[in-house]
Amino acid sequence: MRHPLLSAALILAAGTAQAQDLLFPPGEDARFNWASYEAFKTGHDLSGQSVTIAGPWTAEDEVTFRRVFEYFEAATGATVNYAGSDSFEQQIVIDTSAGSPPDIAVFPQPGLARGLAAQGKLTPLPEDTGPWLRENYAAGDSWVELVTFPGPDGQPHVYGLPYKIDVKSLVFYSPENFAAMGYEVPRTMEDLKTLTERIVADGGTPWCIGLGAGSATGWPATDWVEDLMLRVNTPEVYDQWVTHQIPFDDPRVLAAIEEFGWFAKTDAFVDGGAGGVGWIDHRDSPTGLFAIPPRCFLMHQASFIGSFFPPGTEFGSDVDFFYMPPYASRPELGQPVLGAGTTFSLTRDTPVAQAFLEFLRIPLAHEVWMAQTGFLTPLKSANLDAYGDPTLRGMGEILVNADTFRFDASDLMPGAIGAAAFWTGMIDYVAGDTAAEAAGMIEQTWDSLARTGGIDG
Repeated sequence: MRHPLLSAALILAAGTAQAQDLLFPPGEDARFNWASYEAFKTGHDLSGQSVTIAGPWTAEDEVTFRRVFEYFEAATGATVNYAGSDSFEQQIVIDTSAGSPPDIAVFPQPGLARGLAAQGKLTPLPEDTGPWLRENYAAGDSWVELVTFPGPDGQPHVYGLPYKIDVKSLVFYSPENFAAMGYEVPRTMEDLKTLTERIVADGGTPWCIGLGAGSATGWPATDWVEDLMLRVNTPEVYDQWVTHQIPFDDPRVLAAIEEFGWFAKTDAFVDGGAGGVGWIDHRDSPTGLFAIPPRCFLMHQASFIGSFFPPGTEFGSDVDFFYMPPYASRPELGQPVLGAGTTFSLTRDTPVAQAFLEFLRIPLAHEVWMAQTGFLTPLKSANLDAYGDPTLRGMGEILVNADTFRFDASDLMPGAIGAAAFWTGMIDYVAGDTAAEAAGMIEQTWDSLARTGGIDG
């Protein structure tokens, strides 16, 4: 039975990389680890075989991924048939249930992979995957924990290989405006708060914060709270919060929400005042950084926000970013990074699929995408010089210097919480509710749904 997601890809994949020109000719660019490629090539002859991969990447991401797997095709003689879909999450459930999955699935959220692993729809990865991640990925334990799920027998196994990561622990600013006012990039959260107060004292407005997002209004606040959870609590507390082992209105969660409130609920600290935070669209909020005079000096957002900067904006001169800093008073928490990303899992165990996951371990499989666009990796052996522009390199440095990585909490929580009650609660909070009132509403929702079987508690 032909896999529904793959019909278009089978037409597009007319011929393998042997008949194509690779984007970077092997051996000709010193940024790339060609030795890793040659070693992989020597150990894998898969001529005439093929592997099917389904995932969420379309448009530009699909093009850049194809340029990566062409090296796998050239090294092995195998053919890769990739199909990207905007409805991947729904289709992969249908296909695995029907017994017609691809060989490999690329999951944009680990929660979906966890559910399929529990149903026996995924194959555990080789036993050395966990140790390899610990050794080769920055904050390696974090990645192992992210992709370790209980199988149908209840026993935990590693079911995924994280690849292509997004960073959310970023604060954007204008270097020109900082230079004009004599401001320096803060290295600690204490310094960031001091800078916030100094900007007000100098007659400016420190922050652009917009929580508007149409039907998803409120989600930008969840990134704030998640980042601050990792700066006032241990990663273990974060994990307990995500899995509802502690209630949403636990004092440790309230502390993170109130830290967000320190920034967002002070009129003088935000463009449009505290009353504007809840309705200003997050896609419009960056304009304050570029106004003359600036309407704000700082903006906390994920790496994607550059898509909403004015046309022609140049990173490094017009705008730059720094790592959302930790508290100097909590050195034991290290350098935590909040983010998201994709995970490769085996939905049909074949020798070619296993070989492709081996390919993703070599530095070259990361460096080729690093040299293009829209890709970050925690692989410590990947050459940072391979990044195609200094912006990506800077974000990549944040990722490889992380002591802890945690996936976006709202994406890990049940949808009725992370993509509904959490959003609403944060809008209520900036509109006037206390942290206890907002979190209490979310907790009541979680408890109610758990009691009625709407979600697992």
